[in-house]
Amino acid sequence: MSALRRGALILTVALSALRPAYADVHFRHFAEDADEPKWQEGEMTLPEFPKAENLQEFYVSAGTTNHFYVDGKSIAVGSDGVVRFTLVVKTAGGATNTTFEGIRCGALETRLYAVGRGDGTWEKARTSVWKPIENNPINRPHAALSRDYFCPSMVPIRSPDEGRDALRRGEHPDAK
Repeated sequence: MSALRRGALILTVALSALRPAYADVHFRHFAEDADEPKWQEGEMTLPEFPKAENLQEFYVSAGTTNHFYVDGKSIAVGSDGVVRFTLVVKTAGGATNTTFEGIRCGALETRLYAVGRGDGTWEKARTSVWKPIENNPINRPHAALSRDYFCPSMVPIRSPDEGRDALRRGEHPDAK
């Protein structure tokens, strides 16, 4: 058998092995489009500005000196599968950043709805789009919240109490 013919045979076998995996992905994509209604985001209401007594600290990583909190009173679980919450980040330098955000558990996406002002009011975000959650230093708080607290197995918590309990425990009981 010539080297060219042997190479063609190896390529054919390799492509045949990949074909079932590709077909599965293609089929799932087609089935989602055909069988499921397009996802629609529900209404969003800005919560009260957070108070210190309602802040629940959560662990992000040993690689940061910032402290991360969720306002337990702000946690809401929408019928659209989005967990919404107020995130407060206190930096080592003394600055405090307050945002109202959402996590879409099934898609592992996050969205910024509003930014807190120093006077205790909200300003709607200028750009508010769904972005993928990546487990990197910049998005680590979102990765921690989705994986460890609000979206065990990529499924949203059932209630605000379940989210507050996960924060109190240091992780959701079903977190992997």
